[in-house]
Parts: sequence; C-alpha cells; structure tokens
Amino acid sequence: MSDQGPPAVVAGEKDTLLTFMRYLREAIIRKAEGLPDDIARRSGLPTGASPLGLLKHLTGVEVVWLEWAFLGRDPFPELGMDVVETDTVASCVAAYRAAAARADAIWATLDDLDAVSAREDRTLRWILVHTVEELARHAGHMDVMREMIDGSAGR
Repeated sequence: MSDQGPPAVVAGEKDTLLTFMRYLREAIIRKAEGLPDDIARRSGLPTGASPLGLLKHLTGVEVVWLEWAFLGRDPFPELGMDVVETDTVASCVAAYRAAAARADAIWATLDDLDAVSAREDRTLRWILVHTVEELARHAGHMDVMREMIDGSAGR
C-alpha cells in the first residue's frame, strides 16, 4: 500500500474541510480493501474494534450528525461496531460509500456554517469539524489494525 499524502487544496473553510473529509474516507476504505472478510471481521485491539466494525460505525457517523442532529431526520442511525458473519469488506465499503455520497449531496446544499442544528446545540461548522475529527481518529485506528494484520503502512 503506497502512502497517499494529504490533499493540496486552496479553498475556503467549507471546501477545505470537505476535501479533508473525503480524503480521510478514502484512506479508511483503502485500509479495509484487500483484507479477507474473515480477517476484517476480527478485532486486533483491546477495545474489540475491527476493520469492518469501524466501517459500520463510520457509516452511522455520516448520518447521525448531519441528517439526524442537524436536519432533524429520523431514525437515529446505528453507531455500533458489531459485525456479523454476513458482513463482508465489499458490503461494508458499499454501505459506507452510499452514506458518504448521501452526506456529500446534503453538504452541497448547505452554505451557512453558523446555522444551528435542529436537535443539538451545535453549529454546522462544529458538525463538519467534528466529522473530520471522528474520521481522522478512526483512520488512525485503521492504520494500526492494518499494520498489525499484514504490516501495511501508509494512507
């Protein structure tokens, strides 16, 4: 796995943050792709997190802050990391990509980063920065797991 450094971007606040969010999504997906399903289901960390579990969690994260908290849509998404035998790398990556595409479509319609969310006392700016933070934190977890599994390093 070759290292893919952070994106070079000259843009405003929202576009810069969205560019880093998309970069982190792809880094996370790259860490899961190529793993055998049975290995991707296993936890290698004391917390019990697995590559597929993190993908499932992040699928919910893409929905919870933007759709549930900011827009006030129901239902509250699943945020757990539980993995079942039928979960595969392909199915979890596809679900994550679909949630990310749905989020990107919503982000494209939102311009006022000072707008306050429907359910939480948070601005859209806070939600965007927090989403980037959540992805960055879990990208680090995926880095560690992948290196423990097969020695692969890089973003």
